[in-house]
Amino acid sequence: MIRSGKTPSKLLSLAAARVRRNRPAVRYRPPTGLSAPIVTVLDGAGRVIVEEQRAVVRYALQGAQIIFAAGTTGEWNRIDNSRRQLVAQIAVEECRRAAAAGKTAEAWAGITAPTRAETLENLEHALEIAADAAVVAPLSIADVDDPVEFVTRGIGEVFERRGRTLPVYLYDNEDIAAAGKSPHLHTRDVKRMSQLPYVRGVKVTSGKAVLGNYTRAAAHFKKSGDFAIYPGNAYLIFDLFRQSAGLRGRLRSGWNRYLTNGALPHGVVAGASNLMPREWRRAWEVCVAGDLALMDRYGTIMEEFRGAVESPGKGKKRTIACLKAGLKHLGVISSDAVAESTPALEPEERRRFIRSFNELRRRACVTLEPEWLSHWAAPRLPTRRAALQDA
Repeated sequence: MIRSGKTPSKLLSLAAARVRRNRPAVRYRPPTGLSAPIVTVLDGAGRVIVEEQRAVVRYALQGAQIIFAAGTTGEWNRIDNSRRQLVAQIAVEECRRAAAAGKTAEAWAGITAPTRAETLENLEHALEIAADAAVVAPLSIADVDDPVEFVTRGIGEVFERRGRTLPVYLYDNEDIAAAGKSPHLHTRDVKRMSQLPYVRGVKVTSGKAVLGNYTRAAAHFKKSGDFAIYPGNAYLIFDLFRQSAGLRGRLRSGWNRYLTNGALPHGVVAGASNLMPREWRRAWEVCVAGDLALMDRYGTIMEEFRGAVESPGKGKKRTIACLKAGLKHLGVISSDAVAESTPALEPEERRRFIRSFNELRRRACVTLEPEWLSHWAAPRLPTRRAALQDA
């Protein structure tokens, strides 16, 4: 309902102005590098296994510069708000522990829920637990018709009431758009939302053409470096950063420059980094450096992994089930249960994936840099003597 005779556009402008007055003095810059969208560890009854969820975060932190909780890979649309909030809290706590040990990584809380009210409730929770940022997919909220109104007015009013803000990243993924919604955010809407001081970037899961719409427009959103773009289709970085020789290579490089207008991604969101966090961090670094030889080596391993994940699920994406099966195989978690409605692996599919994953790991040991191979050492149980001393 419009109050006091104000038009919607004026209301949006007023909300934006109020938030700008509360803008913190310390300048925030979006982080670069690898974002790991962590899986949610569930038992057979669908409950979060807290200690194993912590283990997943710790495993990812050996390579990730950002931990993204309750996103698509975290099955946000198949768990309830209490579980979304729990995995976000665990991510924040583990990132803080890592920071105390000298390993800096941001904890991003996915706040998207099926309804507007639940999403704003998750935003309140993200503020309470002091998450480094919140990630929201406006097109996935069933009762939000206008993304700009929601991000400006809905989120802005929460920040005004709380008297503080946190960085907000938009999430564009046609696979999780609510029924009847546009598959992608309109560039004009992203430009309007980017004018808000708390909107700091967008995660785009799409092909090169849609990603190019954002990168070409990024220069108009904010000052350089203040609005970041993170591709959710992580394999694109091996193409976007490649400077190839020869006529075909020059043509492809020119096409990439045209699509992106020279505005390359700020970082990469790689679901496969749940299993290979160090490898994916290094892959990002060699792509940014333009090291063609290493790009080929890392790109080959990552493409093999994509093939292993896609081969079990003919017609259905079983990525989440494969990631959990791999983590269980590595000993990071004991339960690879998926949420209700998440495509699961049949026993033979699971065996086939594990065989492919083991072969890929053996090949990585031979072809990749040894210091950039992920590893996991299960925590040692306390000895009886140490347990008695603690008691």
